[in-house]
Amino acid sequence: MRKNPPMPKNNPRIINAWATYDWANSVYNLVITTTIFPIFFNKLTREAFGSEKVLFFGFSFENTVLYSYAIALSYLLIAIISPPLSAMADYGGTKKKFMQFFTYLGAGACLCLFFFDGTNVELAIICAAIASIGYAGGMIFYNAFLPEIATEDKYDGVSAKGFAFGYIGSVLLQIFNIAMVMKPEFFGFDSDNEGARWSFLSVGIWWIVFAQIPFYFLKDNPPSNPVKINWFKKGFEELSMVWKEAKKLPSLLKFLISFFFFNMGVQTVMFMASLFGEKELHLETGSLIAIILIIQVVAILGAYLFAKVSDKKGNIFALAVLIILWILICILAYFVQTAEHFYGLAILVGLVMGGIQSLSRSTYSKLLPKDTPDTASYFSFFNVADRLSTSIGMGVFALIEDYSESMRNGIFALTIFFVIGLIVLLQINRKAIKI
Repeated sequence: MRKNPPMPKNNPRIINAWATYDWANSVYNLVITTTIFPIFFNKLTREAFGSEKVLFFGFSFENTVLYSYAIALSYLLIAIISPPLSAMADYGGTKKKFMQFFTYLGAGACLCLFFFDGTNVELAIICAAIASIGYAGGMIFYNAFLPEIATEDKYDGVSAKGFAFGYIGSVLLQIFNIAMVMKPEFFGFDSDNEGARWSFLSVGIWWIVFAQIPFYFLKDNPPSNPVKINWFKKGFEELSMVWKEAKKLPSLLKFLISFFFFNMGVQTVMFMASLFGEKELHLETGSLIAIILIIQVVAILGAYLFAKVSDKKGNIFALAVLIILWILICILAYFVQTAEHFYGLAILVGLVMGGIQSLSRSTYSKLLPKDTPDTASYFSFFNVADRLSTSIGMGVFALIEDYSESMRNGIFALTIFFVIGLIVLLQINRKAIKI
């Protein structure tokens, strides 16, 4: 039994508050993972060490390879710990409390990045990894709230609203951060490096402040008679249960396999795009940050555009079109040589980035068993697939760059991931599931 009644579904105030969590934490994705931090991590370490090689606890790494390995490891860790956390949230009715914990963990790590100066590589890498764990952990419980606040026919629109809120919020802060980097003297900073460090601080503050809105409106619903459970064991039992159920639902299983592969490519591109432009094409910092900002604006349109496509043609059709466009992006990226080509390609990435993220979440929600009360476990499984595929994608990309000494060669692996994802997706019987 639960102490409180469930939250009303399709309540505009609750939905907007839920979407505000995307507004709060998406600045991490844009500023820390996509633009300013990776760009200035390369720049500051190159200035401090005089080359692309850096020392990390006495071991020598290429700066971009070290960053890739750190993100891969952090996502592997969150994949391992998410099942027991999800079990705790589901049976303890404490989704919001875990969202709060991971929010403060990730935002706190962003605040600590203020102290990175290029020489203390260990601080930067550890804080970047912890921030990614905070972001990924919070998203587990955020996503699990979707079936609790909306009916199935609203999933696509509500999911798209969340991503749109995220892109708008992150763009607003990014504009401010760009000014801090490109016009540091206006803010009283000595250099663009100092402006970058203050931008890291702003991300942590923004994340904490705006997260208070969903924390106020979303409600935990703990059981009236809590029981003692081995959460670690229970979490993996729940994961096993979801896998067994998925094997009985061919469409859900095929979607999960497809998602696992195409998500390797999507997440790796999102993490490495700015580093590719900075390292392979030697683009200017200001121009590179500006084009990533344009990507976010285009991504808002992409999320809504492909939500409309899915309404008319179905989710599977829309996802297939998106994956084909991702394959085209990878092929073009291998041959890109000029800033103009990179900027054009970046706009296309923005168009498909918002669409594929939003539709992946809503499609999975539609494929879940009807009237299941155990949404946290199912979304734990989805997030394990997300984080594990991100870890593998980043790890493979880092290994290829490490051994071939070229970021371009890793694009071959990303193309293969997308092709496999497309092939599996097209095996889903669209008429049987009607999505």
